[in-house]
Amino acid sequence: MGSRFNQRDQKRKVNKIYNIAITIVSILIVIVAVSIFLSDDGTETKKATTEPKQVAETEKGKVVDKPSGKEEETDSEKEDAVGDSEATKEDAEKEDSKATEEDAEEKAEDDADSEKAGDAQLVEVEGSGDGNVASTYTSESWKPVGTEQSGEHTTSFEKGSVDWNEMSKAIASGAGIDEGSMKLWWLQNGGSSTTAIGTVSEGDNPKTFRVYIEWVDGSGWKPVKVEELKTNDKR
Repeated sequence: MGSRFNQRDQKRKVNKIYNIAITIVSILIVIVAVSIFLSDDGTETKKATTEPKQVAETEKGKVVDKPSGKEEETDSEKEDAVGDSEATKEDAEKEDSKATEEDAEEKAEDDADSEKAGDAQLVEVEGSGDGNVASTYTSESWKPVGTEQSGEHTTSFEKGSVDWNEMSKAIASGAGIDEGSMKLWWLQNGGSSTTAIGTVSEGDNPKTFRVYIEWVDGSGWKPVKVEELKTNDKR
């Protein structure tokens, strides 16, 4: 009877020790698990806090934390700025090219006008006193226009004749008008067999000129004086 009681008492003690050991192990497992969880969470938090930051130098040489992506954004802005600068440069070059082309066109037009006027260096001179004359000028650069005629020259006012056509050419040269667009309003004798006077204008331009020409043997008709008229008195 006493032996059986002792056996039961020993079993209870063993069970109690087992229970205590299980409890301690369980507590240790919980502690370890909590420690691991807190350690992982702290690491992730620290990583999440520190990873997006990069160190950058400020203009004063200080080191500051700068969120990642800012540098990328700055690089992108720099690329955009470079792109805008290149686009602006290209636009400026195009404008310069366009301006150069316009200047070239204007120069060509001026050259054409000068060529049309025979590159004559005009000199204004005193007029005849005619109230319809706005200005009178002459030029030493005027030359005879050439001739197809030979032998003794006879002035002809027959429209379409060789002499008529050569007089028209000389008048156009003096007025500085293209012969193809010149309107010959009047052509008359200039007071002698070797002189003539023509009244002309260019197209529908109301500006009218009275051109004095003279014959040069072997060389043809040559302009000697031009009067710019206030109104066309031969219209």
